[in-house]
Amino acid sequence: MSDFSTKIFAATREDGLGGRLVAIVNAKCLADNLGCRFGFTWNGQSIADMQFHAVDRVDKVFSAAFIEKHWLGEEIDAARFSTIEGIRFTRKSLEAEAAQSDLQGWICNDFQILKSLRHGWFKARMAASRRARWRHEAFAALGFSAPVAAAIAAAKKRRFSRPMAALHLRSGDIVYGSYRSRLEFGEKAIPAPLARAIVSKLASKGLATLLVGQDRAMLAYLKSETGAFLAEDFGANEFADETLRAFFEMALMALCRQIYAGSSVFATIASVMGGAPVLRPKALFNGHRAAGMILEELKARQSDYHPLEAAFGYQWAFYLLEGGISPGEAREILEKALALDPDNRAYALKIAASHFREKNYASGDAILRRFMTREFDASGEAPTEIMKLLTSRSWRGFVMANDFDLYIAAGSASHAYAAACAAHTLHAALGKTEAALAMAALSLQAEPANRLFQENELVIRSALTARRGPGAK
Repeated sequence: MSDFSTKIFAATREDGLGGRLVAIVNAKCLADNLGCRFGFTWNGQSIADMQFHAVDRVDKVFSAAFIEKHWLGEEIDAARFSTIEGIRFTRKSLEAEAAQSDLQGWICNDFQILKSLRHGWFKARMAASRRARWRHEAFAALGFSAPVAAAIAAAKKRRFSRPMAALHLRSGDIVYGSYRSRLEFGEKAIPAPLARAIVSKLASKGLATLLVGQDRAMLAYLKSETGAFLAEDFGANEFADETLRAFFEMALMALCRQIYAGSSVFATIASVMGGAPVLRPKALFNGHRAAGMILEELKARQSDYHPLEAAFGYQWAFYLLEGGISPGEAREILEKALALDPDNRAYALKIAASHFREKNYASGDAILRRFMTREFDASGEAPTEIMKLLTSRSWRGFVMANDFDLYIAAGSASHAYAAACAAHTLHAALGKTEAALAMAALSLQAEPANRLFQENELVIRSALTARRGPGAK
């Protein structure tokens, strides 16, 4: 056994069931095809803290033999591992890295990691069909516990009377939890108010629809309205345990010809199991049409949806239309969302930006005042949560980067709360600390006794002093 063959490709994600399984499948693919070991962690503490995910203990999901061979424990010493994420690599490059250190292996949590594997630096990336085959084979080789294996086998025995497409309507933390205020996560779920149109479109293509999701009351409503099928129609209620039900539903989706979903790893696993492609709604409608259908549905039947589900529908419509509508039209959509979800900071930031775009600085500043004052009164900390959200990042970059100049312009016009937000943006996002300090001064000039503005200025001044070094003035 060579030294390289003892290295471990480790999956260590601590999120939901689908996310953990995708990482495990990818890490096992690499280990199997590069001749190394595969391992995974399964953190039980993170499971206890989860409100919206069906994840059970490691011994409830995997067999004793699989755990004995591959489980690395609750966690690993990450300092002993390198991380593969977003860079091209080959077996030779990994061998070279391993030879230069005593690392135990590589952490492999990137969902797209197989796209980075090359057989040679100058060769084209691996064909999608080969990646799909590898992942299917890797999943089939996972050692599941007897109850999980039985749930998967039960789904595989089901037969559809008509050609079927699956529609995964994830809700959970994206619609009802904290992520609903993080606009970069919106694409992970398809809004329920678009489901009626999707079911109708699929029917025109000769496909029945299997609805799968977390909000069972919503799914029951949509079934009554559209005639779509639910997992319960094929025996899902036989599985009271949520984890077993999740495996049953993924395996049931795997029997479908197509799977429609957001960027859902739950749907990805179903695709890995059965080979059906995962498609986005844009495969059926362009963005403008999809937004129009959501708004039409909510105009006619908003009260049929949970307020947060309806608000998420408005969020999606805004996201699809943002670049092509007027500030007033954007505000009309966002204000409906905010009325349904009045604590959602993202809607407040975007509404303020729509006012700033029209140079109606006072109206935008008034919205910021309400949120920022309430948050500071509760925490006494600057920046407040809404200010942090303004500068939040996704893998694409700053989520609200297109609004930064609007906030800076409003702040430069001496509107105090916009100036505080702009100061934080200049400091935390753009790295222009001296300009941030000057902007913070504008908010203090407007309200010298305002403790929020004092704290915000102090945070920025302290950072500037630390950068300049001891004794700097």
